[in-house]
Amino acid sequence: MSRKKTSAPVYISNLAIVDIAEEGKGVAKADELVIFVDKAVPGDVVDVKLTKKKKNFAEAVVVNILQKSEERVDPFCAHFGTCGGCKWQHMSYAAQLKYKQKSVASALERIGHVDVSAMEPILASKNDRYYRNKLEFTFSNKRWLQTIDKDVSEREENFDMNALGFHVQLRFDKILDIEHCYLQADPSNQIRNAVRKFALAQKISFYDLRNHEGALRNLIIRTSSIGEVMVVVVFAYPEKGQIENLMTFLNDEFPEITSLLYVVNEKKNDTIFDQEVIQFSGRDFIFEQMELENGNTVRFKIGAKSFYQTNSAQALELYKITRDFAGFEGDERVYDLYTGAGTIANFIARDVKEVIGVEYVPTSIEDAKYNAELNQITNTKFFAGDMKDVLSSDFVSEHGKPNVVITDPPRAGMHQDVVNRLLEIEAEKIVYVSCNAATQARDIAWLAEKYDVERIKPVDMFPHTQHVENVVLLRLRK
Repeated sequence: MSRKKTSAPVYISNLAIVDIAEEGKGVAKADELVIFVDKAVPGDVVDVKLTKKKKNFAEAVVVNILQKSEERVDPFCAHFGTCGGCKWQHMSYAAQLKYKQKSVASALERIGHVDVSAMEPILASKNDRYYRNKLEFTFSNKRWLQTIDKDVSEREENFDMNALGFHVQLRFDKILDIEHCYLQADPSNQIRNAVRKFALAQKISFYDLRNHEGALRNLIIRTSSIGEVMVVVVFAYPEKGQIENLMTFLNDEFPEITSLLYVVNEKKNDTIFDQEVIQFSGRDFIFEQMELENGNTVRFKIGAKSFYQTNSAQALELYKITRDFAGFEGDERVYDLYTGAGTIANFIARDVKEVIGVEYVPTSIEDAKYNAELNQITNTKFFAGDMKDVLSSDFVSEHGKPNVVITDPPRAGMHQDVVNRLLEIEAEKIVYVSCNAATQARDIAWLAEKYDVERIKPVDMFPHTQHVENVVLLRLRK
């Protein structure tokens, strides 16, 4: 039997990086071929090796940096490049903001046909490290081995293959063991490392992502700006006494934990939204708080399944921009679509006559109602259901036509039926908050039948990643 011939690797020398793609790869051109170069920065001149080649594009890795870009910096995290997060850590933060602004403008122009000449500068995050209030870690008995690990594992027969950390890029079954993560402030790192050490000492098995075996599956840590901490341990197939032992250890070792919870998830997927969350100690939720300019505060209840913006400090700025774009005068009826736990609705409630929030997830609506009561807000109403079904002509007739619509949909954007309903409703203003400028631009193109874009403001919620939020004000054409 003849063996399939493997072609020799292709190298390209003296390649200038001219742009950056959304996945954090540098962009270059060789003749008519577009090349995406992993970990390259615009301004670099590099020698590369092609790893994949198609008709119109190729992918490559850097073999040698001939000239470093002025925008290139040394990554501060030892896990950069292997961990699937923080893919822009090798660029200065100023450069990251520049390319995020460019990315939003490009999507709005190309897909939405929007004039972006008056687009406002992106708002930088006050913190570019330890800015997240939620992280989810994965247990695995198949640790990703880096070069130093491989050298040790070959010498030591009992090398520890267990890991508690993040998925390696493009490998669902391999987990990179994380010592220190710069995304979430302590006690996050302390809790994760203590759980790993205790579990190994007690011989509690880590989950096998391929064979679906093992006791420990996920660890979720949530923190708030007022010092509250939630820890959720997700088990798969625990043996007798293992849950009690680990949860008691956490309760004793970290008295600062406000909410200590666990889940037993035997499904093949990781989501816990359809699973029972069991309260081991403390409350089954934590509080987050936003400080307003007038000295007032808005508090939010956050449960294990609640959605809340993961950058708490920047979420406040995002909501201020949303309120500013809406330009409330005090007598408006506002529809808050995709309201989640009612964060925006309750944030703006004191500035308007009435807010009506709609959300698909029933538990989020319960949180929204609780948050209104918690803040003594009486002019909000919340409804659960599929947006395209709830937002009907009968719904508008019953609750009144809105003066302003705020919409903050998921990454997929709004269903076209929802856009059609907005065109029928004809609210004077729509403030569109989005975490995906491409789907936002698509929806704006649909809304252009009756609406003009008046203001655009990107907001950086996720430093060192390609992700960016964007706020757009659309006004009904007279």
